[in-house]
Amino acid sequence: MADKCSEGLLNGAVPGERGKQDKSVKRGNWGNQIEFVLTSVGYAVGLGNVWRFPYLCYRNGGGAFMFPYFIMLVFCGIPLFFMELSFGQFASQGCLGVWRVSPMFKGVGYGMMVVSTYIGIYYNVVICIAFYYFFVSMTRVLPWTYCSNPWNTPDCMGVLDGNLSSRAALNLTRLLNTTQKRTSPSEEYWRRYVLNLSDDIGNLGEVRLPLLGCLGVSWVVVFLCLIKGVKSSGKVVYFTATFPYVVLTILFVRGITLEGALTGIMYYLTPQWDKILNAKVWGDAASQIFYSLGCAWGGLITMASYNKFHNNCYRDSIIISITNCATSVYAGFVIFSILGFMANHLGVDVSKVADHGPGLAFVAYPEALTLLPISPLWSILFFFMLILLGLGTQFCLLETLVTAIVDEVGNEWIIRRKTFVTLGVAVAGFLLGVPLTTQAGIYWLLLMDNYAASFSLVVISCIMCVAIMYIYGHRNYFKDIEMMLGFPPPLFFQICWRFISPAIIFFILVFTVIQYRPISYNDYVYPTWAISIGFLMALSSVICIPIYAIYKVCCSEGDTLLERLKNATKASKDWGPALAEHRSGRYAPAFSPSTESHLEVQPLQPEKGCSDAAAASPVQGSNGSAHSQDSRL
Repeated sequence: MADKCSEGLLNGAVPGERGKQDKSVKRGNWGNQIEFVLTSVGYAVGLGNVWRFPYLCYRNGGGAFMFPYFIMLVFCGIPLFFMELSFGQFASQGCLGVWRVSPMFKGVGYGMMVVSTYIGIYYNVVICIAFYYFFVSMTRVLPWTYCSNPWNTPDCMGVLDGNLSSRAALNLTRLLNTTQKRTSPSEEYWRRYVLNLSDDIGNLGEVRLPLLGCLGVSWVVVFLCLIKGVKSSGKVVYFTATFPYVVLTILFVRGITLEGALTGIMYYLTPQWDKILNAKVWGDAASQIFYSLGCAWGGLITMASYNKFHNNCYRDSIIISITNCATSVYAGFVIFSILGFMANHLGVDVSKVADHGPGLAFVAYPEALTLLPISPLWSILFFFMLILLGLGTQFCLLETLVTAIVDEVGNEWIIRRKTFVTLGVAVAGFLLGVPLTTQAGIYWLLLMDNYAASFSLVVISCIMCVAIMYIYGHRNYFKDIEMMLGFPPPLFFQICWRFISPAIIFFILVFTVIQYRPISYNDYVYPTWAISIGFLMALSSVICIPIYAIYKVCCSEGDTLLERLKNATKASKDWGPALAEHRSGRYAPAFSPSTESHLEVQPLQPEKGCSDAAAASPVQGSNGSAHSQDSRL
């Protein structure tokens, strides 16, 4: 009984008031807070932590890169993460519903949906390729071990072929590398068998049926895990968010015991302090933090919207952000210990075998695994880890789209049929991903990765900061957070939100524009028409913002443009906490039919003696600190 009374206090009950229910029966909530943290970790920690950060680190000064990386984490990553979590949690709405805070900027939410759609389409194709490698690894000899397969060319030189068994042969290999490019069995397996790569992005060729089958498997797994929304995905993440760390640790322990591993790790960590003065290093650090944490995708807002109103999302944002960055650093040890071993075996510099992106995951690392005893086992573990890392992000991408659709319609009919909405989105995602399984699919995948989710995310995030801090007003937002958490955001975060983080986001945007180079894949240069399609994909998410803003201004009341603009940016009447018992102070409902329909009124089920305990105890914030209930709140 006492526990239930104290729970009512933790949920923000006023002394002498009946206990509050901090759960949304209508939308649902996470089963417990661990589910939210694990889901957010799975969302933030993705494939980029394994195949992009280690490469950026060694390319930008090794250990010296850690300095700008963590500076950007503190001044940009964590503040933006906290802002998005608090934004979604306060309103208990997805990336569209939260823009009741300033309806004119609802186009930002639509832009987030467009970005999440693009990423969700190609991200699952990457997962399906990992599934394919996972399945073909279940054999005694990995198929990319030797050069004796039908798809191999005369240029193929395997590290385990008979003619490379001696050190003299290895030295001969280095000599041959000066006159002809060595192609490894893993590279030829990737290009000539798995992809059966065509010569041009416009030449789609045939659909690769094994990849199409794996794409179907991938979407079925994602759908089944989300079949009951956060109630089912919250249970799955206990495995998908934690097991990758088990695999990383197994691979790390195996890697550091290999000859040459220390050379690879030193190559990864040795600081080159002169590079800190290079603007490109700071730009790469800021970009990696921004993209790695998943800011402006809409996923953070969506996941936080299923939290209880008084959850301490300030604490969660710090835990999740630091975990994400620590995972990136840890993955670097795993990757470079194996690459150092491979470089030592070949007698070449580590830079000759280091790669990033699909080249690392599906060419360089798999080739290194062939050198290990029981190589199929290590290959199965590695690709299973990639699958889980990808699924953690994919869950949130799909849930972002489904939640936005369900919240926007908002009636009981669609809420009861949310499973069918999830199924419809999954089927659409599968069909849109089919072209990426053709012989030109990798060209389109990289085009989407480079353009659909690049500078558009920066623009969306910058406008979101401006809309919340300067249109809605920083004082209003700080009061909202105090009402929700029991304490205002720390002064450091207030300064970052208003000044530092927007400045860093603008710096990322400028850096992205200055450093822009037309996309290429190995030796293939994309034609102008393909790059134009890439820019159109990037603009398709950003263009939602001005189009919806113009539409909203035109539909707003007012005799002059200025009056219409003020009405379009003013918070709507139904902005605020979703549950009626949390709407106090300036959110206290003067009920009208228009506002009452958007609020969820929970039945109060007070336990005997609970109100007495409430009257005798101060209100507890979710961080455990006592505070008095302000009449304005």
